[in-house]
Amino acid sequence: MECEHLLNASTIALCIFIFIQQVQHISATAANTKTKAPAVLIFGDSNVDAGNNNAIFTLVKSDHPPYGQNFPHHLATGRFSNGRNPGDMIASLLGIKDYVPAYQGTNLTEYDLLTGVSFASGGAGYDPLTSELVQVLSMDDQIKMFKEYKQKIKAIVGEKIAEEIISKSLYVVVSGATDLANTYFTTPFRRNYDLSSYNQLLVQFASKFYQDLYNLGARRISVTGMPPIGSLPSQRTNAGGIERNTVPLYNQASVMYNADLLKETQRLNKTLPGVSIVFQDLYTPILDMAQRPSAYGFEVTDRGCCGTGIFEITLTCNRYTSEPCKDPSKFLFWDTFHLTEKGYTILISELVARYGLNVG
Repeated sequence: MECEHLLNASTIALCIFIFIQQVQHISATAANTKTKAPAVLIFGDSNVDAGNNNAIFTLVKSDHPPYGQNFPHHLATGRFSNGRNPGDMIASLLGIKDYVPAYQGTNLTEYDLLTGVSFASGGAGYDPLTSELVQVLSMDDQIKMFKEYKQKIKAIVGEKIAEEIISKSLYVVVSGATDLANTYFTTPFRRNYDLSSYNQLLVQFASKFYQDLYNLGARRISVTGMPPIGSLPSQRTNAGGIERNTVPLYNQASVMYNADLLKETQRLNKTLPGVSIVFQDLYTPILDMAQRPSAYGFEVTDRGCCGTGIFEITLTCNRYTSEPCKDPSKFLFWDTFHLTEKGYTILISELVARYGLNVG
């Protein structure tokens, strides 16, 4: 009994020592982070959702096979791909950790919280209506969770270190694609706006979100533009005719939006003291992969790997009716909306080469 007591005491002491070492490491990083951020905090849609939708009542879910078939232990974590997503890859490139966990529905350790989480929700968009239509976490909901998160890390490391972590962390925002693809082009609910006016509305929503982050302490914010919506398999199916061609109008909408968002981020960089908002162009690299697949080792870019690749996404991409392709590395898209892990890996590599990691 005495030996058991000593063993338990030793184990507790070891755990406390390890935790103190982790906190000291994070504190040192926060204090001197010219080359690295202490944490990565992710916001947005399904491209960077790590499983938040698992914890809410919605049909927009990916917590089932074959999603995650190339993730460690073949786990369907709620990431909308066959493996890691961009949030994981960015955290890994920064040397922080290999996987960024979801904030909701996950048993988070203190170390998980201190090094960053994902607040993103599959199906979300800058337009509040986008999230409402599919009952997912809106961007405002994600801000509320971030406020709660700030209180949690303050309780762990104290107010001073918590403020340093918040101010020196990297914030990644990936949103907008579902607004155009789903809300504007697929439903009638925003057709009282012409395309140019709706894009301007989206930019206004996006700008407010960035300013909300800024007012809560964020200073290093990387935001992505719109991908080539008309080249996504889902939109080729919906609007590309019997041949499922690329939809030029949808791609034109992406280009218009990107130009407007870039101007707004430039304006915010001039008006918000100490902020660094980096706009990252998704359109060009994804379109290039779709148009020159052999240059990147792809063979199929007009449909997804899951099932027929023509309509399968979320619940319709499943192990019962949608056998995945044998080699996802030959496909740019995993389902009809999201890239494969290989596609995301190439995309992140190109973005980092062009824009850096926004941590200096």
